[in-house]
Amino acid sequence: MVLDYPLIWGFLIAVAIFAYVTLDGFDLGIGILYPTTKDADQRTLMMNSVAPVWDGNETWLILGGGGLFAVFPLAYSVIMPAVYAPIIGMLIGLIFRGVAFEFRFKSSVESRPFWDISFFAGSVVAAFCQGLVLGTLVQGIDVVDRAYAGGWWDWLTPFSVMTGFAVISGYALLGSTWLVMKLEGVPQAHFRRVSRYATVVLICFLLLVSMWMPFINEKIMEKWFSYPYFLFTFPLPVLVAVTTLVLWRALSINADYTPFLTSLGIFLLAYVGLGISIYPYLVPHVYTFREAAAPDKSLKFLLVGAVVLIPMILAYTGYAYYVFRGKIKSTDGYH
Repeated sequence: MVLDYPLIWGFLIAVAIFAYVTLDGFDLGIGILYPTTKDADQRTLMMNSVAPVWDGNETWLILGGGGLFAVFPLAYSVIMPAVYAPIIGMLIGLIFRGVAFEFRFKSSVESRPFWDISFFAGSVVAAFCQGLVLGTLVQGIDVVDRAYAGGWWDWLTPFSVMTGFAVISGYALLGSTWLVMKLEGVPQAHFRRVSRYATVVLICFLLLVSMWMPFINEKIMEKWFSYPYFLFTFPLPVLVAVTTLVLWRALSINADYTPFLTSLGIFLLAYVGLGISIYPYLVPHVYTFREAAAPDKSLKFLLVGAVVLIPMILAYTGYAYYVFRGKIKSTDGYH
């Protein structure tokens, strides 16, 4: 049996990107939500809820970015020059946020507000820049002779700015529902209210993105409104609506776990919709994943390493979440 190595690697990188977006998304969301409370103890609880897992979540970013470089070098060489600025902004935000995360717990009471602001700012910048990258890819990249042919500011458009704010709102929902799951009492009630606001904002952005995307490129329009693609795209808005209703009811009946799980469901459905819109292109509407792939021999060699590495990542990630499961108490600390 001959394996389709480009398809396998395309699936693996898609999974890695989704894992990063959801896992690192909720801890970025916690930073984004810092201004929603001025209570120092609540802010400490927010950080403690992700302290054991936040840095491990970013493993998936390395896997996705490194995999793109090794497996789809043509796509990497075209995409990166187009989004250098937001990628650098994202990395600066993640670094600044990571430093703030560590320093806040060791700082004095007087200097702690500075690190609180730093944690918030780093989270917002990282999330917004990820949205800029997403918007740039969806709207398309100018390519001539297998190289990026656009300008320095092509990534900055009304659509990409809108997707930047959409990602911020989505991460805020993930973060708030994560805190509903991990906290209890007054803090939990507070973030249950925040989750309702975040849900409304995210759904508004999803509607805006869904209405805007088909007019960006005629191929996206064809995917969403022509037969037989319509058979695959039509159920998605219905499923998003149903999942949102389940999320809203879960928040109303004070459920602990369902809000976070349904938030993940909304992200998954949005991710599937994005995939349908650009498939089979890796550089949207220019190069397919097969055209951008490295030689099969290279993909086969790299797949051997992935077969070993990915189960290891899943194992230690799952173990970390298992060990630190349950509610966060006010007496818990990060050292």
